[in-house]
Amino acid sequence: MVSNTFATSDAETIMGGVVYLYTSGSWPLALIVLVASVMVPLGKLLALGYLLVSVQRGMAGSHHDRARLFRIVVFIGRWSMLDVFVDTFTVALVQLQPLMSVLPGPGVLFFAAVVVLTMLAAETFDPRLIWDSANNMETQDG
Repeated sequence: MVSNTFATSDAETIMGGVVYLYTSGSWPLALIVLVASVMVPLGKLLALGYLLVSVQRGMAGSHHDRARLFRIVVFIGRWSMLDVFVDTFTVALVQLQPLMSVLPGPGVLFFAAVVVLTMLAAETFDPRLIWDSANNMETQDG
């Protein structure tokens, strides 16, 4: 987001906000923001990539764990837009022209695109493929 005041204009990022919260003594809030805004989206991307590779290569392993991982990714996908909604509400509420205003930065569009694309990827992934790859591995071994 870009914060404009009468005298200055400051561009802030998620990581900049985390660092600011941590250095100002609000480390629990900084940890929450870091996990919710950085770790969860990266975790979703890594989990979807792992599921894709494991199904394509027919990797051996716990199929129950992979199915559970898929359900977690789908569940978290519902809450991933929370950051975008917070930015939207902040931009809508802080419009005190010419004294102060908040504008969305270009990162909001990319963040929203990642959230939407990971939600679509999770919804189009067929979890039956996890079990089909397990059956294919058993028939090849036997």
